[in-house]
Amino acid sequence: MERLKGIAMIIVGSIFWGATGPMMEWLLQQTAMTAEFMLAVRLMIAGILILGIAAMQKKSIFSIWKNRNYSVQLLIFSVIGMVGLQFTFVKSIEVSNAIIATLLQFLAPIFIVIYTSVVGKVLPPRSQLIGIFGTLVGLFLLLTNGSVSGLLVSNEALVWGLLLGFTYAFYTLYPARLMAEVGVIIIIGWGMIIGGLMFSVAGQLWKTEQWLLLLDPVNVFLIIATGIFGSFAYILFLTSLKYISPVETSILSSFEPLTAMVISVVWLGATLYSWQYVGILLMLVFVVYLSIAGSEKALRMSK
Repeated sequence: MERLKGIAMIIVGSIFWGATGPMMEWLLQQTAMTAEFMLAVRLMIAGILILGIAAMQKKSIFSIWKNRNYSVQLLIFSVIGMVGLQFTFVKSIEVSNAIIATLLQFLAPIFIVIYTSVVGKVLPPRSQLIGIFGTLVGLFLLLTNGSVSGLLVSNEALVWGLLLGFTYAFYTLYPARLMAEVGVIIIIGWGMIIGGLMFSVAGQLWKTEQWLLLLDPVNVFLIIATGIFGSFAYILFLTSLKYISPVETSILSSFEPLTAMVISVVWLGATLYSWQYVGILLMLVFVVYLSIAGSEKALRMSK
């Protein structure tokens, strides 16, 4: 029963995260809303909601600021992890589309392998190198449709995609210990509020006319939905690890790009070519393989 709970959590969380991409793409394409304004509003709403839920559960939501070490780690996570991930994800959507942006975040395991290899001062095992190679082949097909003559996306999209993979890896690795000691909900909630404040300053929300866009109930619904879906997606992802293995989580997280692809094709009219579908399949297969190889390596090292 516990395992089924974990499986349900990661599937629902993956669908939530996958759905946020097309929603944000629609807002950026169909309205005059900037990335900074959208992110500021959605993060503030989601952060306040999450901390409100934590407060109702009698959690001490302000105690983290009484510990200098915890507060510094929270600020680093918020600036590089939360703000970095959210901004690079939206910019990747803005310069390409939700499908490609959602898949480019799957480069994160490659950055994680590189990081662990540098820290451990050892080369990645052959299995991980195979996983990296296969993922990059899939990415090549996704971005070129198998043609060496040129990319189907701009160089700018590729740069933002690489930054997205890096920030997603940081977002995953850096706060792990902090979340274990303080709590997932507290860290995510404060990270979103800090991120929302930073985007508010960057977008100068106090003098923008974009607030008028919130008179449209569709825009309001989509912003709130992306905030709630995005925040609970990560909470469900982390919570699922209590009940199922990281490998199973990696496999089931493939619902993210699949959800983004289905919604984008049906709702936004996105089109993909035959070799791009092959690239998507290869990326999913080898990201899962990379996760399995990493888990096996960790298991061997623990013995």
